[in-house]
Amino acid sequence: MYKMKSIKRILPLVLVLMLFVSISFHCQTEKRDQSSLVLIETNLGNIKVKLYNQTPLHRVNFIKLVKEGFYNGTLFHRVIADFMIQGGDPDSRTAQSGTNLGDGGPGYTIPAEIHPELFHKKGALAAARSSDRVNPDKKSSGSQFYIVQGKKFTDTELDQEENRINNMLKQAVFFKFYNTALKNAGNHQSNRAKAQQDAALQTAEFFADSLPYKIPAEHRKVYETIGGSPHLDMNYTVFGEVIEGLDIIDKIAAVPTDENDRPKTDIRIIKMKLIKNQ
Repeated sequence: MYKMKSIKRILPLVLVLMLFVSISFHCQTEKRDQSSLVLIETNLGNIKVKLYNQTPLHRVNFIKLVKEGFYNGTLFHRVIADFMIQGGDPDSRTAQSGTNLGDGGPGYTIPAEIHPELFHKKGALAAARSSDRVNPDKKSSGSQFYIVQGKKFTDTELDQEENRINNMLKQAVFFKFYNTALKNAGNHQSNRAKAQQDAALQTAEFFADSLPYKIPAEHRKVYETIGGSPHLDMNYTVFGEVIEGLDIIDKIAAVPTDENDRPKTDIRIIKMKLIKNQ
Protein backbone atom coordinates (compact mmCIF):
# COMPACT_ATOMS: atom_id res chain seq x y z
CA MET A 1 0.00 0.00 0.00
CA TYR A 2 2.81 2.38 0.83
CA LYS A 3 4.54 1.68 -2.45
CA MET A 4 1.33 2.23 -4.39
CA LYS A 5 0.74 5.62 -2.73
CA SER A 6 4.35 6.59 -3.42
CA ILE A 7 3.98 5.72 -7.07
CA LYS A 8 0.77 7.74 -7.28
CA ARG A 9 2.55 10.73 -5.75
CA ILE A 10 5.64 10.35 -7.96
CA LEU A 11 3.88 9.60 -11.25
CA PRO A 12 2.62 13.17 -11.88
CA LEU A 13 6.12 14.49 -11.24
CA VAL A 14 7.56 12.00 -13.70
CA LEU A 15 4.98 12.97 -16.33
CA VAL A 16 5.73 16.67 -15.82
CA LEU A 17 9.46 15.98 -16.09
CA MET A 18 8.94 13.98 -19.31
CA LEU A 19 6.81 16.78 -20.75
CA PHE A 20 9.47 19.34 -19.83
CA VAL A 21 12.20 17.26 -21.47
CA SER A 22 10.05 16.81 -24.59
CA ILE A 23 9.32 20.54 -24.85
CA SER A 24 12.96 21.42 -24.23
CA PHE A 25 14.10 19.04 -26.96
CA HIS A 26 11.50 20.43 -29.36
CA CYS A 27 12.54 24.00 -28.60
CA GLN A 28 16.22 23.17 -29.05
CA THR A 29 15.48 21.48 -32.37
CA GLU A 30 13.30 24.39 -33.43
CA LYS A 31 16.01 26.85 -32.41
CA ARG A 32 18.56 24.97 -34.49
CA ASP A 33 16.21 25.03 -37.47
CA GLN A 34 15.55 28.75 -36.97
CA SER A 35 19.25 29.50 -37.22
CA SER A 36 19.79 27.20 -40.20
CA LEU A 37 21.35 28.49 -43.38
CA VAL A 38 20.87 26.90 -46.77
CA LEU A 39 23.57 26.51 -49.40
CA ILE A 40 22.30 26.48 -52.99
CA GLU A 41 24.92 24.87 -55.23
CA THR A 42 24.43 25.73 -58.92
CA ASN A 43 26.43 25.14 -62.07
CA LEU A 44 27.28 28.86 -62.07
CA GLY A 45 28.36 29.07 -58.43
CA ASN A 46 27.06 28.86 -54.88
CA ILE A 47 24.48 31.00 -53.08
CA LYS A 48 24.04 31.04 -49.31
CA VAL A 49 20.70 32.13 -47.85
CA LYS A 50 19.37 32.58 -44.35
CA LEU A 51 15.73 31.93 -43.52
CA TYR A 52 13.68 34.36 -41.45
CA ASN A 53 12.12 33.38 -38.12
CA GLN A 54 9.21 35.78 -38.77
CA THR A 55 7.89 33.42 -41.47
CA PRO A 56 7.85 30.03 -39.70
CA LEU A 57 5.49 28.25 -42.12
CA HIS A 58 7.72 29.05 -45.09
CA ARG A 59 10.93 28.43 -43.18
CA VAL A 60 9.86 25.00 -41.92
CA ASN A 61 8.54 24.01 -45.36
CA PHE A 62 11.72 25.11 -47.14
CA ILE A 63 13.90 23.22 -44.64
CA LYS A 64 11.73 20.12 -45.10
CA LEU A 65 12.08 20.21 -48.88
CA VAL A 66 15.83 20.83 -48.66
CA LYS A 67 16.24 17.84 -46.35
CA GLU A 68 14.21 15.67 -48.75
CA GLY A 69 16.41 16.67 -51.69
CA PHE A 70 13.34 18.11 -53.44
CA TYR A 71 15.31 20.88 -55.17
CA ASN A 72 18.30 18.81 -56.24
CA GLY A 73 18.60 18.75 -60.03
CA THR A 74 15.91 21.37 -60.67
CA LEU A 75 16.43 24.50 -62.76
CA PHE A 76 16.18 28.22 -62.41
CA HIS A 77 13.47 28.06 -65.04
CA ARG A 78 12.47 31.75 -65.16
CA VAL A 79 15.08 34.49 -65.29
CA ILE A 80 14.42 38.20 -65.89
CA ALA A 81 17.35 40.60 -65.75
CA ASP A 82 16.96 43.51 -63.30
CA PHE A 83 14.08 41.64 -61.66
CA MET A 84 14.53 38.11 -60.29
CA ILE A 85 15.52 34.48 -60.84
CA GLN A 86 12.92 31.78 -60.13
CA GLY A 87 13.24 28.08 -59.34
CA GLY A 88 11.60 25.24 -57.46
CA ASP A 89 9.51 23.60 -60.18
CA PRO A 90 10.04 19.81 -59.86
CA ASP A 91 8.97 19.38 -63.51
CA SER A 92 12.11 21.24 -64.56
CA ARG A 93 14.36 18.41 -63.43
CA THR A 94 13.87 16.41 -66.65
CA ALA A 95 12.34 19.06 -68.91
CA GLN A 96 13.45 19.17 -72.52
CA SER A 97 15.07 22.35 -73.81
CA GLY A 98 12.51 25.03 -74.66
CA THR A 99 9.72 23.53 -72.54
CA ASN A 100 7.62 26.17 -70.79
CA LEU A 101 7.83 25.59 -67.03
CA GLY A 102 6.35 27.04 -63.88
CA ASP A 103 3.27 24.93 -63.06
CA GLY A 104 4.91 22.22 -60.98
CA GLY A 105 4.94 21.87 -57.21
CA PRO A 106 4.42 19.52 -54.28
CA GLY A 107 0.64 19.68 -54.48
CA TYR A 108 -0.09 22.19 -51.72
CA THR A 109 0.12 25.90 -50.97
CA ILE A 110 1.30 27.83 -47.89
CA PRO A 111 -0.69 30.62 -46.19
CA ALA A 112 0.80 34.05 -46.81
CA GLU A 113 3.19 35.40 -44.17
CA ILE A 114 3.60 38.97 -45.37
CA HIS A 115 5.32 41.37 -42.98
CA PRO A 116 5.97 45.07 -43.78
CA GLU A 117 9.53 44.86 -42.45
CA LEU A 118 10.44 42.04 -44.86
CA PHE A 119 10.83 43.64 -48.26
CA HIS A 120 12.10 42.91 -51.76
CA LYS A 121 15.62 44.28 -51.55
CA LYS A 122 18.30 42.79 -53.76
CA GLY A 123 18.95 39.24 -52.57
CA ALA A 124 15.52 38.75 -50.97
CA LEU A 125 14.28 35.14 -51.04
CA ALA A 126 10.51 34.99 -51.60
CA ALA A 127 7.75 32.56 -52.50
CA ALA A 128 6.18 32.50 -55.94
CA ARG A 129 2.40 32.23 -56.19
CA SER A 130 -0.53 32.27 -58.60
CA SER A 131 -2.29 35.52 -59.52
CA ASP A 132 -4.71 37.53 -57.41
CA ARG A 133 -7.59 36.60 -59.74
CA VAL A 134 -7.48 32.98 -58.55
CA ASN A 135 -5.52 33.55 -55.35
CA PRO A 136 -6.61 36.77 -53.60
CA ASP A 137 -5.34 35.43 -50.26
CA LYS A 138 -1.83 35.46 -51.74
CA LYS A 139 -1.10 31.86 -50.76
CA SER A 140 2.40 30.79 -51.71
CA SER A 141 3.48 27.94 -53.93
CA GLY A 142 4.54 24.94 -51.90
CA SER A 143 7.98 24.89 -53.51
CA GLN A 144 8.59 27.60 -56.10
CA PHE A 145 10.67 30.54 -54.97
CA TYR A 146 12.50 33.49 -56.44
CA ILE A 147 15.54 35.54 -55.52
CA VAL A 148 15.44 39.25 -56.26
CA GLN A 149 18.10 40.88 -58.40
CA GLY A 150 16.15 44.07 -59.06
CA LYS A 151 17.60 47.46 -59.87
CA LYS A 152 18.17 50.83 -58.22
CA PHE A 153 15.31 53.35 -58.10
CA THR A 154 15.03 57.12 -57.88
CA ASP A 155 12.73 58.80 -55.38
CA THR A 156 10.24 59.63 -58.13
CA GLU A 157 10.26 56.05 -59.37
CA LEU A 158 9.58 54.81 -55.84
CA ASP A 159 6.51 57.07 -55.70
CA GLN A 160 5.28 55.29 -58.81
CA GLU A 161 6.05 51.91 -57.24
CA GLU A 162 3.92 52.86 -54.23
CA ASN A 163 0.99 53.38 -56.59
CA ARG A 164 1.60 49.94 -58.11
CA ILE A 165 1.68 48.33 -54.67
CA ASN A 166 -1.60 49.96 -53.64
CA ASN A 167 -3.26 49.01 -56.92
CA MET A 168 -2.19 45.41 -56.43
CA LEU A 169 -3.53 45.39 -52.87
CA LYS A 170 -6.86 46.76 -54.08
CA GLN A 171 -6.94 44.21 -56.89
CA ALA A 172 -6.51 41.32 -54.45
CA VAL A 173 -9.33 42.62 -52.23
CA PHE A 174 -11.58 43.14 -55.26
CA PHE A 175 -11.09 39.57 -56.49
CA LYS A 176 -11.72 38.21 -53.00
CA PHE A 177 -15.10 39.98 -52.88
CA TYR A 178 -15.83 39.13 -56.51
CA ASN A 179 -15.09 35.42 -56.17
CA THR A 180 -17.22 35.23 -53.02
CA ALA A 181 -20.13 37.06 -54.67
CA LEU A 182 -19.96 34.89 -57.77
CA LYS A 183 -19.81 31.73 -55.69
CA ASN A 184 -22.86 32.77 -53.67
CA ALA A 185 -24.85 33.83 -56.76
CA GLY A 186 -23.78 30.96 -58.97
CA ASN A 187 -21.03 31.20 -61.53
CA HIS A 188 -23.19 32.23 -64.46
CA GLN A 189 -22.60 34.89 -67.10
CA SER A 190 -25.72 36.79 -66.04
CA ASN A 191 -24.42 37.14 -62.48
CA ARG A 192 -20.94 38.38 -63.29
CA ALA A 193 -21.80 42.03 -63.94
CA LYS A 194 -23.70 42.24 -60.63
CA ALA A 195 -20.81 40.47 -58.82
CA GLN A 196 -18.35 42.98 -60.27
CA GLN A 197 -20.48 45.93 -59.15
CA ASP A 198 -20.87 44.52 -55.64
CA ALA A 199 -17.16 43.73 -55.39
CA ALA A 200 -16.21 47.24 -56.55
CA LEU A 201 -18.46 48.82 -53.90
CA GLN A 202 -17.15 46.53 -51.16
CA THR A 203 -13.56 47.25 -52.17
CA ALA A 204 -14.17 51.01 -52.05
CA GLU A 205 -15.73 50.65 -48.59
CA PHE A 206 -12.86 48.44 -47.44
CA PHE A 207 -10.26 51.07 -48.33
CA ALA A 208 -12.38 54.14 -47.44
CA ASP A 209 -10.71 54.64 -44.07
CA SER A 210 -7.36 53.07 -44.95
CA LEU A 211 -4.27 55.12 -45.62
CA PRO A 212 -2.40 54.02 -48.77
CA TYR A 213 0.72 51.94 -48.23
CA LYS A 214 3.90 54.02 -48.14
CA ILE A 215 7.35 52.56 -48.67
CA PRO A 216 9.21 53.17 -45.36
CA ALA A 217 12.09 55.65 -45.47
CA GLU A 218 14.67 52.99 -44.55
CA HIS A 219 13.42 50.75 -47.37
CA ARG A 220 13.56 53.64 -49.83
CA LYS A 221 17.22 54.16 -48.96
CA VAL A 222 17.97 50.50 -49.70
CA TYR A 223 16.08 50.60 -52.99
CA GLU A 224 17.96 53.75 -54.02
CA THR A 225 21.43 52.48 -53.06
CA ILE A 226 21.35 48.67 -53.32
CA GLY A 227 18.26 48.04 -55.40
CA GLY A 228 15.43 45.55 -55.48
CA SER A 229 11.88 45.06 -56.76
CA PRO A 230 9.65 47.25 -54.55
CA HIS A 231 6.39 46.72 -56.45
CA LEU A 232 6.24 43.19 -55.00
CA ASP A 233 6.17 44.43 -51.39
CA MET A 234 3.08 43.51 -49.35
CA ASN A 235 1.97 41.15 -52.12
CA TYR A 236 4.37 38.20 -51.86
CA THR A 237 5.92 36.46 -48.86
CA VAL A 238 9.61 37.24 -48.32
CA PHE A 239 11.05 34.49 -46.11
CA GLY A 240 14.84 34.86 -46.35
CA GLU A 241 17.76 36.63 -47.95
CA VAL A 242 21.07 35.95 -49.66
CA ILE A 243 24.06 36.48 -47.39
CA GLU A 244 26.69 35.22 -49.84
CA GLY A 245 26.57 34.97 -53.62
CA LEU A 246 24.90 38.14 -54.87
CA ASP A 247 27.44 38.05 -57.70
CA ILE A 248 26.04 34.64 -58.68
CA ILE A 249 22.53 36.13 -58.79
CA ASP A 250 23.87 38.77 -61.21
CA LYS A 251 25.58 36.09 -63.27
CA ILE A 252 22.41 33.99 -63.56
CA ALA A 253 20.25 37.04 -64.33
CA ALA A 254 22.55 37.95 -67.23
CA VAL A 255 22.16 34.68 -69.19
CA PRO A 256 20.28 34.73 -72.54
CA THR A 257 16.66 33.55 -72.27
CA ASP A 258 13.87 32.50 -74.64
CA GLU A 259 10.41 34.03 -75.10
CA ASN A 260 9.24 32.30 -71.88
CA ASP A 261 12.15 33.77 -69.86
CA ARG A 262 13.74 30.33 -69.58
CA PRO A 263 17.54 30.36 -69.88
CA LYS A 264 18.66 28.96 -73.23
CA THR A 265 21.39 27.08 -71.37
CA ASP A 266 20.10 25.29 -68.27
CA ILE A 267 20.99 26.87 -64.93
CA ARG A 268 20.74 23.88 -62.62
CA ILE A 269 20.53 23.60 -58.86
CA ILE A 270 22.98 20.79 -58.29
CA LYS A 271 22.12 20.47 -54.62
CA MET A 272 20.66 22.33 -51.66
CA LYS A 273 21.80 21.55 -48.15
CA LEU A 274 21.46 22.89 -44.63
CA ILE A 275 24.63 24.30 -43.14
CA LYS A 276 25.50 25.42 -39.63
CA ASN A 277 25.11 29.05 -38.71
CA GLN A 278 28.63 30.20 -38.00
